[in-house]
Amino acid sequence: MSATDLVPTMDENEKKVVNEFCHLLEKSKQLFNGLRDLPQYGHKQWQSYFGRTFDVYTKLWKFQQQHRQILDTKYGLKRWQIGEVASKIGQLYYHYYLRTSETNYLNEAFSFYSAIRNRGYYSKANKEERFCFIILKELQTQIEDYTLTYEPEDQMEWSLVVGEINAFLESDNLIDIHDVDPNYFLLSHRLTPLNTPPLDKSTPVYLALQEIIIVGNTADQVKFSELTLDMFRVLQTLEREPQEDFTGTQIYDASPAPGRPPFENGDKNSKRDNPHKYLLYKPTYSQMNTFLASGFKELPPNGAMLLYLSADGSLGNAKHTDDAAYDLGGVICNSRKDADIINKNRRPGMLKESNW
Repeated sequence: MSATDLVPTMDENEKKVVNEFCHLLEKSKQLFNGLRDLPQYGHKQWQSYFGRTFDVYTKLWKFQQQHRQILDTKYGLKRWQIGEVASKIGQLYYHYYLRTSETNYLNEAFSFYSAIRNRGYYSKANKEERFCFIILKELQTQIEDYTLTYEPEDQMEWSLVVGEINAFLESDNLIDIHDVDPNYFLLSHRLTPLNTPPLDKSTPVYLALQEIIIVGNTADQVKFSELTLDMFRVLQTLEREPQEDFTGTQIYDASPAPGRPPFENGDKNSKRDNPHKYLLYKPTYSQMNTFLASGFKELPPNGAMLLYLSADGSLGNAKHTDDAAYDLGGVICNSRKDADIINKNRRPGMLKESNW
């Protein structure tokens, strides 16, 4: 949408405002779409790109706040469009959390989605607009209305999504705990000063956990998207509960635009609270090797790496003696079989069964 497509009675200042908004909006979309092409490994390869994306979205949000009246009357800015920008900022924080493992950014993402829901940015949305992230019961109601009214053929896919969420939540919360009021008490598996014994200052520390690779490859496992239940629990176990005094000031405000973006090139004066983690769901061998190599490359001299493998066990087909010890079988990390290829014609290096 350009200024020429708009109301012809605009003066020069209004045209300038609308053109600048369209420019920022288009640039933000291009940067956001480019995030999917960034490698998950190697901080230097993606951190600066995230910084530029945060900068553009921050400018876009502040710009629409400062010129809301002109954008409403001359551009036709809708509330769902404002919510869409806020949703993208929330997604940026969530993906930044996945790449940095800092739970404070996860809280930022939650605050944005909570603000979107509380302010009803999508309450008057039409059929072309997308759903925001809402609680499960509301999501189910919205999906039923959407599929009955607009896209009946999407019913199956949305039902699978809701089914995955239901199964995941039910499996993760086997027991419901209530506080004094009839409210749920959420249990956290994260590390806190209350469940972490203090380190003896007289004990020398030779190694520190810096990199973690969490691999989920169990055949039948409760999951949501590409996050299995055990991956989720291990992920939380290896994180510290975020502290309120993380920066001394809020990263977000009631806008809910961010007060400032995450550190573009890292903050040398602040210590990283959590080790960096990679989440891999059913990776191939080449992917595993790539992430292992990248993780080792990022390790400092005193750093250690933890590799968590969740997979089905395999005894293998070969016969073993009674004293086979540790080399008896392994875990199935990836299985590649091609019934159309005869064994004698199998290329060297092609794997029939890949067990670790």
